[in-house]
Amino acid sequence: MTDPKPYTYAQAGVSIDAGNALVKAIAPLARSTRRPGADADLGGFGGLFDLKAAGFTDPLLVAANDGVGTKLKLAIEHDHHDGVGIDLVAMCANDLIVQGAEPLFFLDYFATGKLVNGVAERVVASIAQGCIQAGCALIGGETAEMPGMYADGDYDLAGFCVGAVERDRLLDGKKIAPGDVILGLGSTGVHSNGYSLVRRLAADKGWKLDRPALFDQDTILLDALMAPTRIYVKSLLPLLRDGAINGLAHITGGGLLENIPRVLPEGCHARVDADSWAQPRLMAFLQAQGNIEPEEMARTFNCGIGMVAVVSAGKADAVAQALEAAGETVHRIGGIEAGQRGCTVAGSAETWAARAEWSATHNA
Repeated sequence: MTDPKPYTYAQAGVSIDAGNALVKAIAPLARSTRRPGADADLGGFGGLFDLKAAGFTDPLLVAANDGVGTKLKLAIEHDHHDGVGIDLVAMCANDLIVQGAEPLFFLDYFATGKLVNGVAERVVASIAQGCIQAGCALIGGETAEMPGMYADGDYDLAGFCVGAVERDRLLDGKKIAPGDVILGLGSTGVHSNGYSLVRRLAADKGWKLDRPALFDQDTILLDALMAPTRIYVKSLLPLLRDGAINGLAHITGGGLLENIPRVLPEGCHARVDADSWAQPRLMAFLQAQGNIEPEEMARTFNCGIGMVAVVSAGKADAVAQALEAAGETVHRIGGIEAGQRGCTVAGSAETWAARAEWSATHNA
C-alpha cells in the first residue's frame, strides 16, 4: 500500500511564496509614505500610529472606508491599474478632510483569485502615490488570494483611512449660515462615481476606448475616463487650521444635488448656479452620448466640481486665492439661503444642453 500523495496549499491555488514576494516588493513603497507618527513598515500583525508624535493634543479620530466601484472593471478589462490606488485613497481621504480631519494612516484590502502579472504591485504602487498626495502613511493591509472566488484577472479593492482633528476644530457645518458663499473646486474627470452608467454607454454606443477622444484629440478616451480622483487634502488643510472654511462637501455618488445638503444645518438651503462654470468637455460628451437630462447629471456625476467649500462672504475672495495658489481650479458657484435643508442646482437654457431654463432640488 502506497502512502497517499501529500496535499499542499499551492495545489489548492494559493501561493505563500507569491504572497511573501509581494510583501517584499511593496515594502519600499510603504516606506515612501512615512510621516510623523508612523514609520510605515509592513509585516507586523497591526500598524502603529503615534498621535503625540504627529503633534495632536486633544484629537478626535475620524475614520472612513470606501472602494472604487465599477471603475475597477474598466481597469481590469483594459490593463489600466496604475491610477486606481490613487482613486482608493482619494475616496477615503477626501471624506476625512470634509470633517476637518488630517488623514494620518491608510490600510488597503486587495482580493483576487490568483496573484499574477504584477497587477497587485501596480495597484499598491498607486495606493502609495495616493498616500503621498494625501500626506498619510500606508501602514498595512491585506492581500487575499482566494481561488474560485473571482474570475481570472478580476480583483476587488477597498481602503480604510483614519485621520484626526483637534476637538475644537471639528468641521460639522454648524457655522454655515445664509449669506455664505459656495466655492467649487475643479475635478479631474469622472473621479470614482457614475461608472456603471459610463460602462453602459461605452457598451451600447460602441466606444473605441483606445482611440483619441472626440472631445480632445490629444487624449485617449480611456485615459480621460480613468483619470485619478483628485485629492484635495493638502490644499484645504491650511485653511481649515485657520478657521477660514465653514463647511466642505466631497462630491461623490449623488452629485452636487445630494452631497451638499449632507453638511448643511437646518434652515440652510444651497443654491448652485450651473451657469457659473463651464461644463467640462468630458461631462458634455457623456451627457450627449446618453441624452442625459441636466437634472440627472446633477445627481449622477460631479459635473466638474469635485469638492465644495462653504465660506463666509467676507472671506470668499481670500479663500479662493489661497486655493488657487495651492493649485486648485476654483469657481464661485452659488450661495446659502434661508430655507429647507437641501440643495437646488439651476441653469439657463443651453446650459448643460438644456432646451429651457431648468432646476433640480433635493431636500434632506
